[in-house]
Amino acid sequence: MAGYFELVDAPDGGFRVALVGGDGELLAMSITFPSKQAAVKGIWRTRELAGTGLIRDRSHGHDNVAPIRHSHGLRLVPDHGRAAHGVWSNDGH
Repeated sequence: MAGYFELVDAPDGGFRVALVGGDGELLAMSITFPSKQAAVKGIWRTRELAGTGLIRDRSHGHDNVAPIRHSHGLRLVPDHGRAAHGVWSNDGH
């Protein structure tokens, strides 16, 4: 089964979107949206970005760069000259 987006009530009102893997594992939880309409718009924006968006690595270390690059065809490229940060890219840019 493919993963899915799930609309849930936010603890303090509004709505959140959970990204759930095909095995039922929670992969990500969104910010709180003020309405269901806004949450659905967030899902559509996420779908648009997911296939082409770069992955910005703002972590302090890059200990796992080689395994990720090797297994997923991604590489770390400089992020505006910041030595400790980078952007994951799968298109060579």
